[in-house]
Amino acid sequence: MAITAKMVKELREKTGAGMMDCKKALTETDGNMQEAIDYLRKSGAAQAAKKADRIAAEGTTSIEINGNDAVLFEVNCETDFVTKNETFQELVADLGKHLVTKKPANLESALQEEVEGKGQTVEEYINNVVATIGEKITLRRFALLNKSDDAAFGSYLHMGGRIGAIALLDGTNDEEVAKDIAMHAAAVNPKYVSRDDVNEDEVNREREILKQQALNEGKPEKIVEKMVEGRLGKFFEEICLLEQPFVKDGDVKVKKFVDEKGASVNTFVRFEVGEGIEKKEEDFAEEVMSQMKNN
Repeated sequence: MAITAKMVKELREKTGAGMMDCKKALTETDGNMQEAIDYLRKSGAAQAAKKADRIAAEGTTSIEINGNDAVLFEVNCETDFVTKNETFQELVADLGKHLVTKKPANLESALQEEVEGKGQTVEEYINNVVATIGEKITLRRFALLNKSDDAAFGSYLHMGGRIGAIALLDGTNDEEVAKDIAMHAAAVNPKYVSRDDVNEDEVNREREILKQQALNEGKPEKIVEKMVEGRLGKFFEEICLLEQPFVKDGDVKVKKFVDEKGASVNTFVRFEVGEGIEKKEEDFAEEVMSQMKNN
């Protein structure tokens, strides 16, 4: 039986499951709507969809390294408690191996790829874990890195994965040095490797702000430009990794530390769980009152 867009739409409205899940369910059941609903319920897709509007701002970051390839990724859930669940931890481990091996182009591609040994896609695997655990779980993002043979990865997870950082250093195979840079990135949260990476518009905007601040302070205009350039140094120190005091030795800048090791920082990536996700503020007293009224 030919599966039409109208049928897929109807099944989505009935179950809330994803489009690809609905299409597969209808195909497997030869277009029988009730059987397709049962199929989705059994696979966990329908249960997962019911949780889709919940906010998953907890979770963990994780890092998987495989030879010259590495991935840093974030998996979210609704409560911190779930991160200690063995099923959740197994999911995270499997996702790491999948991402570093398959190297998907983007999140959408990653979700539709089949997980080796599971006989299901990443999206289906996650939905089945959702059905088991009872919380919304999402693979939120990932960053893939590739290095040469004369380079090193350094990885660092802080607070059990609350913050994850990975650094790629060229000119060295010393993973401990690379780990120190990852640790620094996790702790200080720089935005760029060096000032050369900062967008010119961002620099000009900061320069204009600093200039106006100096003029408002009543500084003579003839020395304002010199003052601004001096203050820009502080701006770069706040956002550029190489310009920052090294977290393990505040008397040394990161650039000097790396130079002394005969290495250079190629790049780094830092994820913090839930950053940018607007968490729902729960009013416990109001929730209790609401439940009492409904009883």
